[in-house]
Amino acid sequence: MKFNKAAGLVLALSMTTLAAVAQSASQDMKEAGHDTATATKKAGHGIKKGTEEGYDKTASGTKKVYHKTAKGTKKAYHKTANGTKKLGDKIVGKDDNAPK
Repeated sequence: MKFNKAAGLVLALSMTTLAAVAQSASQDMKEAGHDTATATKKAGHGIKKGTEEGYDKTASGTKKVYHKTAKGTKKAYHKTANGTKKLGDKIVGKDDNAPK
């Protein structure tokens, strides 16, 4: 069997090409792994930030509602006390227009 130079050249080129393709595929897999890790980290940071913002907004809203409820309760307490006093005065017979 006679060795043809052209066949040897084709064989050498195909082996070089296969090695380059194998290295390229390996490098592509590494880059894909790094990209996935980076995307996961960014998603984690986004979730953390969103959770913190949600907590802050919830805490702020809760404080506002608390203060409004406290103010409303105080106002209702005073109105109830005043109404009870007026009712007691009517029962006893005190006149609202009488000089004090």
